Amino acid sequence: MLAKFWIQCLCSLAVIVQCSWTAATVSQNTIHDQEYWYEQARIALRKRLQYASDRRPHAKNVVLFVGDGMGVATATAARILRGQRLGKRGEDHELAWDTFPAVAFAKTYNMDAQIGESSACATALMCGVKTNFETVGLDARGRFENCFSSFSSRVSSLIDWAQESGKSTGIVTNTRITHATPAALYGHSPSRYWEDDSKVPSASRKSCKDLARQLIENDPGRNINVLLGGGRRHWLPKVAHDPEQTKEEGRRLDGRNLIDDWVRDKKKRGLKAEYVWNKGQLDKINPNQVDYLLGLFAYSHMDFEADRDAGPSGDPSLADMTRSALSILLKNPKGFFLFVEGGRIDHAHHYNNAYRALDETLAMETALLAALALVNPTETLIVVTSDHSHVLTMGGQATPRGHPILGPDSKVSDIDGQPYTTILYGNGPGYATPRIIPMNTSTAAEDRNQVHGSAVPRQWATHGGEDVPVYALGPLATTLFTGTFDQSYIPHAIAYSACLGEHRLRCQGIDNYTAPQVTTCVAPEVSSVSAAAGAPVVIASSVMADDGTRVKSGVGHLVGHTHGMMVLVMVVVAVT
Repeated sequence: MLAKFWIQCLCSLAVIVQCSWTAATVSQNTIHDQEYWYEQARIALRKRLQYASDRRPHAKNVVLFVGDGMGVATATAARILRGQRLGKRGEDHELAWDTFPAVAFAKTYNMDAQIGESSACATALMCGVKTNFETVGLDARGRFENCFSSFSSRVSSLIDWAQESGKSTGIVTNTRITHATPAALYGHSPSRYWEDDSKVPSASRKSCKDLARQLIENDPGRNINVLLGGGRRHWLPKVAHDPEQTKEEGRRLDGRNLIDDWVRDKKKRGLKAEYVWNKGQLDKINPNQVDYLLGLFAYSHMDFEADRDAGPSGDPSLADMTRSALSILLKNPKGFFLFVEGGRIDHAHHYNNAYRALDETLAMETALLAALALVNPTETLIVVTSDHSHVLTMGGQATPRGHPILGPDSKVSDIDGQPYTTILYGNGPGYATPRIIPMNTSTAAEDRNQVHGSAVPRQWATHGGEDVPVYALGPLATTLFTGTFDQSYIPHAIAYSACLGEHRLRCQGIDNYTAPQVTTCVAPEVSSVSAAAGAPVVIASSVMADDGTRVKSGVGHLVGHTHGMMVLVMVVVAVT
């Protein structure tokens, strides 16, 4: 009898270990495509929704703010700078997102990169699918600069889902409108750099459209109500001169003026549309007479806020563009989706220029305050996050309260006796021997041009790989945005709150998440039950890993996992 018992134990263990090993091998060798990441998001949603006492609230509107490169250290330093600019010590100040009731962290790795890159992070953040470095709007089957690979790997975005539900949509950014992060909302490209046809290899031009063409010709781009940002050079042909930087020409090789094409398309479809290229023109727009607005305010990226010409012939601020976008989007009784990017935080960090990086973070906060003044938070989900972090650090030795955040620490190094700043960078152009120490300067221009020291020399600083914060306010925010999750979860959580995409029927009372789903690679589990004398009883965990249900302790041991599912060793015991 005892021998039979041990044989049963060993057989059961062998079957389960083999199942686990096979599943793990398949997992490692399988490309994680769209369906994989959708399923991971479903698991993460179930985990959080099990604690919801009321799932009925839903968001009519969504505003997604992305601070490009805004990690935790950046947000902390910007908070202190804002407080100090207001005459306070700074550390106890609160930025607008600090008051949001929901805070979480997002993991920003890419499918093939430990440290996230903007277009791949944006694809996760806007399309709900992690992908490969420097590709955009594709899943992991897309390969960098491989045009053919993009045909079968395209993924839809939050803007696709919003338009399918009849909502108005908008993009606001102070980078080029075809740049890596906004492009994920409408584009599908094996290279983020294919912003116009001159960047597309000649062999691929007939098969793969550049991002600017996709924006004006394809869905969902051609149906986006508001497009405000920079990057005229990718819309204009080489023979055309920029209206602002008149010595600069367009970059398109196909001879097309896509601005004219955008206007022509809207007129052909009988839509009320306007194109503007400076602040004065934007200020004159009457939202009651315009349903589609294109604003391209710079040849390339828009100016940093510290350098911006705020006059009529200059650039609008991020807050100006946010207000203009909302004045049009709010007209739709079905609601809207608006994306707002503080994209130049990232650029300043690449230069190790902390002043502009923090100033750009505060410019995005001003835009958030502008949005909060115009929307109803009981029917609007507002999410503030970042695509990735940067290598900025903030540290000191007994640094006193209220110490200037951009200045040197109150003590010198105990190794070389030289001063150092509380804000430093892990790598970048700020490396020097002796090290760079921003000091008090005589002009504001000199203040904002200061470069902070870095530990490792590089022409441009790299991104940071740590998790980034996610702040949320609005319907179901405190249920959905908790804990730590993959960045690709965020758009699915937004979609659940706003009844978009595969959750579009939730607002009609059809919710696929009323009960957790349990899956296992072994036979269906049997709970502890009575049996005839001498018959074996299978005691197993009643839970799989990530679907939100509980694992009973002491009834199994983890031997492997696959696709968010843990495999537990079943222990067969004899009833005596």
